[in-house]
Amino acid sequence: MAEIAGVTLGERPLIVSDVDEVVFEFISPFSAFLAAQGCRLLPRSFRLHGNIVCEADGVEIEAQRVTDLIDAFFGDQNRWQKPACDAVETLHALSADHDIVFLTAMKPHHKALRRAALDSFGLHFPMIATEGPKGLAVRELHRNRALPVIFVDDIDRNLQSVAEEVPSCLLIRMIANADFRSLAAPPAAGVETVAGWRDLAVRIQTHCSAENRG
Repeated sequence: MAEIAGVTLGERPLIVSDVDEVVFEFISPFSAFLAAQGCRLLPRSFRLHGNIVCEADGVEIEAQRVTDLIDAFFGDQNRWQKPACDAVETLHALSADHDIVFLTAMKPHHKALRRAALDSFGLHFPMIATEGPKGLAVRELHRNRALPVIFVDDIDRNLQSVAEEVPSCLLIRMIANADFRSLAAPPAAGVETVAGWRDLAVRIQTHCSAENRG
């Protein structure tokens, strides 16, 4: 992958982080976007499809329409999305001792807008946009270096993908929106959870200190 080849890592731990609902809020701004379209997201389960209804009559929106709404939201993401609480400050603090790479599941036609949105908040760390398995991307980034690697995401299948490809990776699930966090299934074995960026920083620092001692 050309994007990965362009990322230069130092001799220090690597943090690979998802963007939506981790670095950037997603559920809250997407709900506001839906309201502007006359729709509403119901917190009934940890998914979007099946939980978006028409505000006027409460009828569930069909699957393709939901997909189209998500794509339209990402086409206007810089208007709606902002960083999750403590994300910017924590990332900059962590960057003093860790390499940071954003790994976002973003369609190619939204990649430039996502890059611009991150940059607008001073988050100039390298970004990789992929629709493929995240485990493959993390494996190619890390390349079995004898250094700690940490992966942060809100979606279990992405965490499992990385677990399969990079067994040594510290896996952390973080979901910015408290309502949807409460709807998520318990994490798989080997996946840790944190409620926010401050807790995440403590966990990463503890892990890296233990790895260094080992």
